[in-house]
Amino acid sequence: MLSYDWEVQLQQLRAELILMKDSIKETATDIIKGGYTQYPIFIAHQDPIKFGEVILDKEDMSTHWSVSASTLEQFLEKGLIEADKEEAFKANYKNPKEFICMFVIHQVQANFVFIPYRATALDKNS
Repeated sequence: MLSYDWEVQLQQLRAELILMKDSIKETATDIIKGGYTQYPIFIAHQDPIKFGEVILDKEDMSTHWSVSASTLEQFLEKGLIEADKEEAFKANYKNPKEFICMFVIHQVQANFVFIPYRATALDKNS
């Protein structure tokens, strides 16, 4: 069961994604078209992280969350997804034209969520 604070943070992130989703979608398209991966992963974080490339900085945007771009391959390289879980991840990965694959890091918790580009801050089933 996710904690109340996690749910609050996730709702805050979803509200901020309304402003960010077009930039994220454009980046996902560029990553795929550029041949970097078929599995872009975006990382939502409030503190600096040591992987991925920041595409939306919370300081520049006056938000609570920064977003970095990464790939399945980088997650495998860093051991964030174990090699024997790669096929399961790919099987569960949703269409990047319709969903943001978001790895959300908040304090000591981290989870993957798939957020539809059409989602609003009030959607709870995404």
